[in-house]
Amino acid sequence: MSGEYMRKKLKNKTYDEERALYHLTETDVTDCIFGGPKDGESVLKECRDIRVKGCSFSLRYPLWHAERFSLSDSFLDANTRAPVWYSKNGEISNCGIDGIKVLRECENILIKNCIVHSPEFGWKCRGIDIEASVIESEYFLFESKDIKIRNLRMNGKYSFQYIDNMTIENSFLDTKDAFWHSKNVMVKDSVVKGEYLGWYSEGLTLIRCEIIGTQPLCYCKRLKLVDCRMHGCDLAFEYSDVNATIDGHIDSVKNPKSGKIVADSVGKIISEDSVVDCGAEILVRGEKVSAE
Repeated sequence: MSGEYMRKKLKNKTYDEERALYHLTETDVTDCIFGGPKDGESVLKECRDIRVKGCSFSLRYPLWHAERFSLSDSFLDANTRAPVWYSKNGEISNCGIDGIKVLRECENILIKNCIVHSPEFGWKCRGIDIEASVIESEYFLFESKDIKIRNLRMNGKYSFQYIDNMTIENSFLDTKDAFWHSKNVMVKDSVVKGEYLGWYSEGLTLIRCEIIGTQPLCYCKRLKLVDCRMHGCDLAFEYSDVNATIDGHIDSVKNPKSGKIVADSVGKIISEDSVVDCGAEILVRGEKVSAE
């Protein structure tokens, strides 16, 4: 018999007891409700090879230590706290998720076509792919690594901090204090809006991006900007090692440590006495300029 024929089927059921489907394997779970008066938790803990579709969740910790799973066309409400932790090799698609602390110490998870409102999303994860989704979160992807993001619309603050090895493409990021202490991050063809972008980052590269907000990109190492635009960006690049080509205007540049900054115009160049030797070259329309 084929593996598909042998799979178990659960449909139109309601589960509210603790560990109701503990260690479920090789099962399709369809149009079920996880919620009720018993207010159980960990309903699908330690599951393997399951497909969950069209379900609603209102219980804590539903998918912990799961492996080889899919969760699709489902809704996880605000009572569904910490819904996916310590899980591997999964796909979450076409879902609405309102539970706090989605994804913690997970590995190889695809998130696609989802709408998520979840503080503390994606902490200490590895191998996360996010596509065509809308996410609102604080401390988004904190201390995670090996991340790929495409077509994300993100709103929050303190995002991508201490992250290592990430690419972002064709996205809109509205988030203050983003990329702090990050390493080896590339952002392409995206809008990055928010105050204090990228401080203390190492190996941050922005290509054809629109950067919006005060005091961006300070204390950076190996910072690179290629054909970017900057709006409302004052006091930029302080104490940074930077190589940047800017299409248009920079409001002000302050104490850049080393490298080269090329722009069409700079409103003000600020050089202050400090313990840091700041000697970056600044070119405006091909001519070298210095502080007034």
